[in-house]
Amino acid sequence: MSEPTVTPMMAQYLGIKEANPGALLFYRMGDFYEMFFDDAVAAAAALDIALTKRGLHLGEEIPMCGVPVHAAEGYLLTLIRKGFRVAIAEQLEDPAEAKKRGAKSVVKRDVVRLVTPGTLTEESLLEARRHNFLAAWAELREEAALAWVDISTGDFRVMPCPLLRLGPELARLAPREVLVSELKEQDCAGIVSDLRAALTPLARSSFDSQGAEKRLCDLFGVGSLDAFGTFSRAEISAMGAIVDYLDLTQRGKLPLLRRPLREDSGALMQIDAATRRNLELTQALSGGREGSLLHVIDRTVTAGGARLLERRISAPSRDLGQIHARHETIRFLLEQSRFSEDLRADLRRCPDMDRALSRLALDRGGPRDMTAIRAGLTQASAISARLAQTDAPALLRNAASALVGHETLVALLEAALVAEPPLLARDGGFIAPGYEPDLDQTRQLRDEGRGVIARMQAQYIDETGITSLKIKHNNVLGYFIETTATHAEKMLNPPLSERFIHRQTTANQVRFTTLELSELETRILNAGARALEIEKRLYDSLKAAILDHAGPIGEASRALAEIDLATAFADLAAGEGWVEPQIDASRAFDIEAGRHPVVEAALKRAREPFIANDCALTTGETPAIWLLTGPNMAGKSTFLRQNAIIALLAQAGSFVPARRAHIGLVSQLFSRVGAADDLARGRSTFMVEMVETAAILNQADDRALVILDEIGRGTATYDGLSIAWAVMEHLHGTNRCRALFATHYHEMTALSAKLAGVENATVAVKEWDGEVIFLHEVRKGAADRSYGVQVARLAGLPETVVARARVVLDALEKGEREGGAKKQMVIDDLPLFSAAPPPRVEKPAPSAVEETLRSLNPDEMTPREALEALYALRAQLKL
Repeated sequence: MSEPTVTPMMAQYLGIKEANPGALLFYRMGDFYEMFFDDAVAAAAALDIALTKRGLHLGEEIPMCGVPVHAAEGYLLTLIRKGFRVAIAEQLEDPAEAKKRGAKSVVKRDVVRLVTPGTLTEESLLEARRHNFLAAWAELREEAALAWVDISTGDFRVMPCPLLRLGPELARLAPREVLVSELKEQDCAGIVSDLRAALTPLARSSFDSQGAEKRLCDLFGVGSLDAFGTFSRAEISAMGAIVDYLDLTQRGKLPLLRRPLREDSGALMQIDAATRRNLELTQALSGGREGSLLHVIDRTVTAGGARLLERRISAPSRDLGQIHARHETIRFLLEQSRFSEDLRADLRRCPDMDRALSRLALDRGGPRDMTAIRAGLTQASAISARLAQTDAPALLRNAASALVGHETLVALLEAALVAEPPLLARDGGFIAPGYEPDLDQTRQLRDEGRGVIARMQAQYIDETGITSLKIKHNNVLGYFIETTATHAEKMLNPPLSERFIHRQTTANQVRFTTLELSELETRILNAGARALEIEKRLYDSLKAAILDHAGPIGEASRALAEIDLATAFADLAAGEGWVEPQIDASRAFDIEAGRHPVVEAALKRAREPFIANDCALTTGETPAIWLLTGPNMAGKSTFLRQNAIIALLAQAGSFVPARRAHIGLVSQLFSRVGAADDLARGRSTFMVEMVETAAILNQADDRALVILDEIGRGTATYDGLSIAWAVMEHLHGTNRCRALFATHYHEMTALSAKLAGVENATVAVKEWDGEVIFLHEVRKGAADRSYGVQVARLAGLPETVVARARVVLDALEKGEREGGAKKQMVIDDLPLFSAAPPPRVEKPAPSAVEETLRSLNPDEMTPREALEALYALRAQLKL
């Protein structure tokens, strides 16, 4: 018995698949991308599509599934989000060309692109208002560096980054994919997985610094990287690995990257991953964007401005000059409110030029990307002219200078493109009439051919007397004459059959042709194909003109984003009553009537007021720490977070939610508020808390701002108290930083008398009829107790449980006052269960005023009746 043979098509598929291990293979077959074998099984499950069979391979049925080419982007997005990489294998020739090599020849196919999380450019696959970063980390001897790029905008940056800083920096950037050497995969796996990014190990050769330098020089067309700055070998290695990976995934068609910029980590406020998570800067704890600081403060009107806002919030500046310039710009825009509104109106009409430019560079764009460039540059010119009419501050003047000088390109695109072109160049019809005489003549022939077809149809109706006769067209038959089966008999018999040649019979129609119709079809089709050919040539020349201007277009796009962000911050300050903070090189931290923007926004939706609070940590050069006590639910965590957020917003260049703010530069922001189990690493809540606290104590310098909430609560009382006490002393004596330290350990309030610069503060509450009322006011002093039992009652614990808790609490407090031995005796004397349930706490009888209020129905009262009822209530109070 002979061995089963492999078909030529399957042999081609298996060869391509072998060359692209680790990726699902989208194998183009006509109008579908097909997947076979294990790829089909995995893709069908991930995409929830039908899994079928197609033929045999070595005697076994071949699993198969497929997706339409026109809808492929949606399926790609689903696969990428589920962690797959996809290799796109396209047909590289027309099937007619393949047949010339023999009837059984297979159409040439090969992978034209490897789709990965960090290399997306399609508009439908990206979030318009967020970056999509691809990062690479390299370590060479004693040096390490992190490089990152967004190929959808061309932004390319690098910075020194030891392994200790890798987690915080990746948390800042939130890349979708991280490249590392295969030798460093184990070192980085945990860090990258925590951020839910894809980790892609590459061969050591990708990180070779000599090869990397050559790749970078070739990419930017320079003989040396010195023109871009001084880079370490590790930085060159990381950047070169990115270029090598892009060359691999884009199959040699590299994206349009801007010159690499070296970031100085010392110029930015350092924020670790835990702090970003706790403060919910760009993502809420629930996992979505809604409820985050970024979501609440985003007033930008362009995609570029939104991406810049996220970068500023993720990495506030430590450059005083830069911060003051940004505040000056907001102050100017607030003073010129009408001018600012006009600017925002202009900005709303600015499309995303960065991403349009990137798609054009990668040949994934179309005529609409060209019109986006045209519209963006046109608006840039209008905005520049508007800015020229005012005495704008330096930041706006510098931005305006990048918005001019594009007149020649805009004029070219205005002349060449119609107002609303099709999405794809292959559809044609995007070149404006009058731009290319040859195209106009060819279009005239094509369009007149349609008129001739209409006249021919009328002629045939006269000849045959069949009024329902139509001349139609499809891709199989070309032009044909169609009539119903009822009238076909007349045309199938002489004399009409001598002129009308039968071509096809369907269920309800019969189709014919004539010699003159065939000749006309040839002329028309040639004209249509010729017009498309001319438009494609013009498209390529326009694309080349745009890409030759890519640098200035990128500068204009960045300038528009800067202007958008400034006007957005001004709109936010005006709308929410935010003030300009005083930022200097001191160690001050003095906030008057500070507010939490996210909580305030939520309360505003509920029509409830936010209680603003002061925070003064100004103590000269000594450490400045507030020890905050008070019950749960009173607002301690909100107070801690709002002060950290106010410092962050101030250095990001925004005004702040306060009546007044004086802040000395904050070098590092640390937050340990709330915690959860890390089951994946087998770490308890307490262990997570200790790891985060250790990171703070080991890293915080004297210009850091630290907020700590309930340190030590995850273990036994005395263990927790001793840890919290020691942490407090370390912050004061070693870190010597500004800090807010919330605790339930009232014993710690004694530290204010022992440590200079430590002050007690408490969140005020009020008791009324056995219930606790939260005032949300932070005052100097210490809380007298925690009110835990009252909070438990508010949470809905059964009344018997609450009453029993009060009995136990009273007994324990009595034992505490009478000494340790007495306390143990009290605990021993407490029965496990009460012999009888505690007596119900009777609520006092309602007063006459309460009874009167219950009887009133405000919806049915006139204003006069309401006023009279109010006087009656006042009279009752005097009784």
